[in-house]
Amino acid sequence: MIFLNNYISIKKKFDQINLKNNCTFIVVSKNQNFIKIKEIIDRGHIDFGENRVLETKNKWENFLQNYPKKARLHLIGKLQTNKVKDAVRIFDYIHTLDSIKLAKALNTEQNKISKSIKYFVQVNLANEQQKSGVLKENLSELLNFCKTETNLDIIGLMCLPPFGEDSEKYFTELNNLNIRFSLKELSMGMSGDYILAIKKGSTFIRIGSAIFAE
Repeated sequence: MIFLNNYISIKKKFDQINLKNNCTFIVVSKNQNFIKIKEIIDRGHIDFGENRVLETKNKWENFLQNYPKKARLHLIGKLQTNKVKDAVRIFDYIHTLDSIKLAKALNTEQNKISKSIKYFVQVNLANEQQKSGVLKENLSELLNFCKTETNLDIIGLMCLPPFGEDSEKYFTELNNLNIRFSLKELSMGMSGDYILAIKKGSTFIRIGSAIFAE
């Protein structure tokens, strides 16, 4: 069980760094079978990240119906508006809100079932065409719309630094934006840079490959 040893090692390091207990460790369980995930759940871990709505529904629905308090699910992949209905029903956190159109759809579905989800707005800091995320120049408009026209609980910002570049400047920039807009939480940092992310103020880190890659 290499993956379980990896998890235990990373969790120990995380606990040593996270002395103030203000950061949440999300195990990115996308593409993993539930047998492996259950091994980590049995060690008391609660927060898990998934990329695709349908995969998540098929993998988690039965478990959550029987054990609703044993896991919190985070959507960390791009969300299309035609998947919003299912996403609202299964996820507790959505890290990839990036447009007014999506905000409207989420608000409608959330209100239908009287469920309160916590949201991060994904920011495309490097203007990468292949990545989702609102551009910095449009961030204020989106946040203002969510605040005045919806019931969405926007708790912070999220980013994915460009591959192969130094993450530090992007973490610093996102933290500054968070402060500017008086938001409390930051979703940033993955397997290769989560320690730096925590030092730069991250309150939610997303680790998958460092656990499951064998």
